[in-house]
Parts: sequence; C-alpha cells; structure tokens
Amino acid sequence: MRMKALRTASELGLREWCLAAGFVRNLVWDKIHGYSCSTALNDVDLIYFDPVNVSEEQDRDLEQRLQAISEFPWSVKNQARMHHRNWDQPYASTEDAMSYWVEVETAVGATLNKTHDIAIVAPFGVDALFNYKISLNPKRPKPEVFIRRIQEKNWLEMWPQLVINDYSKS
Repeated sequence: MRMKALRTASELGLREWCLAAGFVRNLVWDKIHGYSCSTALNDVDLIYFDPVNVSEEQDRDLEQRLQAISEFPWSVKNQARMHHRNWDQPYASTEDAMSYWVEVETAVGATLNKTHDIAIVAPFGVDALFNYKISLNPKRPKPEVFIRRIQEKNWLEMWPQLVINDYSKS
C-alpha cells in the first residue's frame, strides 16, 4: 500500500516531495509494537517545495488529481508557503520546513529517488522514531500544542509503549 502511494505521488513530478508524518511514523510505531496490521491512515500527507506557485489552489488541484487516480485520502501541502501559517521565517526546503514540526518523530518522510529507490527525509534523523518516545521539537517549543496533538490523535492509546519525552528538558 505504501509503495503504491509513493509511486502515485512520484508521478506528479513535484520538487522536493515526500510522504511524511503518519505515513512513516505510524508504520514504525506499528512495527516496534509488534502489530501485524498497519494502523489505518487518516490521510496521506504529500509535502513538497515549490516557491514559484504557493497557492492553496495548486494544492487542492493536486489533491483532486491524486484522488482521481487512487483511493488514498491525500492531503497536499506546499511547504514553501507554510511559514506564513506558523509565523516563521521563510523555509528553504521541504526538510527545513519539517524541522519546525511540533514533534521530532513526526518529521520523517519517504520519497522515491531517481532510480525509484526509497529515500528518507528526516531533519532530526530516524533514531528518535525507534525510541518509544514522543518528543517536543525544541525549534517549535509549544508544549500546549504538543500535548493537545498527542491527546487528539490518541497516540498513547494506539501505541501504549510510547512515553512522552520530558519536553521541559528539550
């Protein structure tokens, strides 16, 4: 299923694209918890970086194109405009934008390189994803948003071996 989503996304030919957040995070957390079936994805987050066309309409058009050719619940976001929503300085790339996401473990994506092999995009690396923790990103020190996301997404119920990293020491 994930390879099919990666191949479908790659057909768009977007710049610096990857399937990120729960697409990778949930798979790893399912595996380290020993789950035999993957947790269902609420959406498939396709992110990319196009500083030329930063319109939301472009993202909606891409979502419609993807939904017309696949069954996945796509969510498409051009990271070149997301700094406005987050009150940050403009991001330099997809990976730079990901480095401002609320949780360290969410800032991981997968893409297909020119030879169609999987490549990982991870501004913090991938080690944290395998440590059974949910960590507040020190570049986005918003503990109230961090805790709200954990609760709303039911991560501790879905993956009970996870623990919240002490964000006061982040």
